[in-house]
Amino acid sequence: MQTIKNKDIEGLWNLLSMEQRYDDGRVIYPFGKNVEGRIYYGADKSMFCAIQKCGRTPFSTGKQWTADYTEKACAYNDYLTYCGRYELNRDTAVHHVEISLYPDWIGKQQARKIRLVDGQLHITARLEDNTPEARTSLLVWERASSA
Repeated sequence: MQTIKNKDIEGLWNLLSMEQRYDDGRVIYPFGKNVEGRIYYGADKSMFCAIQKCGRTPFSTGKQWTADYTEKACAYNDYLTYCGRYELNRDTAVHHVEISLYPDWIGKQQARKIRLVDGQLHITARLEDNTPEARTSLLVWERASSA
């Protein structure tokens, strides 16, 4: 088990890949294989994460406030964002969600296993354990350039 320190993950990271590996062998890509995202870990223990499917379709029926609800629902399915505070405990980052696109996450914690592998940040989470939908989510990030 790696012990990760705050200074190891501080800063901005770009998403390279996101997949979910089901215990029954299935592998899915929730936002497709062409996904983009950013995660930020601040020295002040703040964090922010945003992930989206590449090539999202612009609204055709209006703008963000006036588009058809069906289009808004589709946009919800192609995007994920949340932010708050974080704490580290050896190889686990606990994200304390304060603001999120998903209302059910607000006020909750997201525990994530983290590892540094060849300069990349690997973040995993177990989802729906002990159910037929049990799986491990794996996100691989690379540090954003400072330029």
